[in-house]
Amino acid sequence: MAFDSLKATFYFAFSVSLLCLLPSMADAGITRHYKFHIQLQNVTRLCQTKTVVTVNGQFPGPRIIAREGDRLLIKVVNRVQNNISLHWHGVRQVRSGWADGPAYVTQCPIQTGQSYVYNFTVNGQRGTLFWHAHISWLRSTVYGPIIILPRTHQPYPFPRPLKEVPIIFGEWWKADTEAVINQAMQTGGAPNISDAFTFNGLPGPSYNCSAQDTFKLKVKPGKSYLLRLINAALNDELFFSIADHTLTVVEADAVYVKPFKTNVVLITPGQTMNVLLHTKSNAPNATFLIAARPYATAPAAFDNTTVTGLLEYESTKSLLKKNIKLPLHKPILPRFNDTSFSIKFNGKIRSLANSKFPAKVPTRVDRRFFFTVGLGLLPCRRNRSCQGPNNTRLSASINNVTFVQPNTALLQAHFFNKSNGVYTTDFPANPPFKFNYTGSPPKNSMVSSGTKVAVLPYNAAVELVMQDTSIVTAESHPLHLHGFNFFVVGQGIGNFDPNKDPAKFNLADPAERNTVGVPSGGWVAIRFVADNPGAWFMHCHLEVHTSWGLKMAWIVQDGKRPNQKLPPPPSDLPKC
Repeated sequence: MAFDSLKATFYFAFSVSLLCLLPSMADAGITRHYKFHIQLQNVTRLCQTKTVVTVNGQFPGPRIIAREGDRLLIKVVNRVQNNISLHWHGVRQVRSGWADGPAYVTQCPIQTGQSYVYNFTVNGQRGTLFWHAHISWLRSTVYGPIIILPRTHQPYPFPRPLKEVPIIFGEWWKADTEAVINQAMQTGGAPNISDAFTFNGLPGPSYNCSAQDTFKLKVKPGKSYLLRLINAALNDELFFSIADHTLTVVEADAVYVKPFKTNVVLITPGQTMNVLLHTKSNAPNATFLIAARPYATAPAAFDNTTVTGLLEYESTKSLLKKNIKLPLHKPILPRFNDTSFSIKFNGKIRSLANSKFPAKVPTRVDRRFFFTVGLGLLPCRRNRSCQGPNNTRLSASINNVTFVQPNTALLQAHFFNKSNGVYTTDFPANPPFKFNYTGSPPKNSMVSSGTKVAVLPYNAAVELVMQDTSIVTAESHPLHLHGFNFFVVGQGIGNFDPNKDPAKFNLADPAERNTVGVPSGGWVAIRFVADNPGAWFMHCHLEVHTSWGLKMAWIVQDGKRPNQKLPPPPSDLPKC
């Protein structure tokens, strides 16, 4: 298992080198073809073998490597009994919404024996993103990195590293994850928690019989390494650290940021982050633990385990071969509920905002929205007993609306003007009633249900404030917006004050992201320009909350010019 990880790292380094040898081709942008076979594979972790859904039999899945400006044609062939769809998380998909991937939003899923070609161009983006399944909980094993290199002759805005290493955080269940969420949806209670976290599919020595499945990072002294961090875990934000080493954050969600140093990184599901690791000038006779564990804010059960890997200096190889036991240094991670660290860390992430990489923050606002995000309750189905409070079902909502998945893709219904019976355009711009959002919850915690969307005219400048609530429990929610990057112009603890808080917004160099954590018991404000026609999903990237309905969609209308309109769907678009 560890050999597979080593082989993949070599392949990545070789592929990057190969791309660097293709200047004339890469400048123009080339077409890259990938073939993804969705197939079952037996995988052994924690002393137990189970059959999981994979791409090409690999876990984690294959890396997609491209340059800015390249076109990608990824043919996905479904060879399993599950319906499947894949999402290219963070890719803007400008006028290519048919390739975005969320099931029943931009496409019907690919059924057994069928195939679909995802066709899109990577424009104006460079950095680390990732792809994953976007139906039910299949992304627990169906995921992999997307590496977008800058155009040839365009250097990184930081010192060039000796090597680049993707580290993708995952979450592992001994049980079948489809059975886990199906049982939870039937009982109305919370799903069973995971059994382990992983680095590149490997849980490491802190878990039972997993010492042989350990991620190892081999380094040379006095060098820089670019670690491409990806949180592909289903339900947990994660703290990450390397013992006795400082990390320099240089990119978040495939956008360069003002570099800052930290001993600990916090990364939510759906977020990516590039960090520079500067090794010690002289190789120490020691091994250093790489570790990640959850940041959890709700008073509920969570997987309170720690995934570990090893940082090893190459000059210590001979000592290890002689079985000389080196001291193992361990990192210090924040407490599991350290919201203060979360607020401070996220506040340090700022756009470069220079002439080469400007921060095009909307200064005008055409449409304002205020969304409450959080948990809620639904009544138990007739003649059933449920595991939620007072015999209810746990749910989640935005502005008290829990999203009901349609049977037809929203984008098709929108494009062909057949929305009747599929969705309504009355998603509320504000909560149905005001209350002390972070104080004592209202007596009625029941949510309403519906397939509602919010409609935006092309090129509208949008300001959206997302407010956590204390209904059921206050909790941090990583919200992901498809089809756009947005600017995080403000955040705070407590209730958002529309009279005082906007004066503190950062419109100069705010973080530009595709996924942002709504602070537990707090709020976050974002701005974006609706310059991408289509149907765009927005949801919590904690998969349990998405299953419970913490999701909605935006319909962005076509503009007047031909290059502001969504083209017709491809001929092989899957049918429902």
